[in-house]
Amino acid sequence: MRIISGTAKGRQLKAPKGRTRPTSDLVRGAIFDMLASMGAPLVGGRVLDLYAGSGALGLEALSRGARWADFVEQDPLAVQTIKQNLEALGFADRGRVYRLTARKALRVVEGPYDIIFMDPPYNLPNLVGAVEEVVRSGRTGPGTVLVVEHPRTVALPDELDGFVRVRQRTYGGTAVSIYTRGEEDAR
Repeated sequence: MRIISGTAKGRQLKAPKGRTRPTSDLVRGAIFDMLASMGAPLVGGRVLDLYAGSGALGLEALSRGARWADFVEQDPLAVQTIKQNLEALGFADRGRVYRLTARKALRVVEGPYDIIFMDPPYNLPNLVGAVEEVVRSGRTGPGTVLVVEHPRTVALPDELDGFVRVRQRTYGGTAVSIYTRGEEDAR
């Protein structure tokens, strides 16, 4: 696993063995291509990487110009791995790692975020509920983009509390849904 583009392009990332399901380079590249085609507020933006695992999504965002990234992960080995990756890439001063559940972190982290990445475990019992918690958390703003990686077999709604799905792509057993605020809600 490596950083695909930006200031850390080509640098290898550590991943905790067997404890997480890291986003593949192919899917991560596709996510950032979709964000670029939408004009998502990445450069100079603040990102939240929920269920961060190795931190690959947030680290890729930092490499591509995000100003700040908060990483949320509850597994202690994964938290240590994210910290090591931040240090190795020279991003330690541009990110913070929280060892918390996503639910607890949403009460602690300071929004609004420009981009929120969610890559929860595929066996998460209520994915729609978890996404709704993020949307209702007060950590989003008018221009927030929400990126949800999920099993292809799990259907997410086209709209979630004022967020509208604007892109959906599948890659094998993985689906990526991207939401932005609806026009009326963005005003």
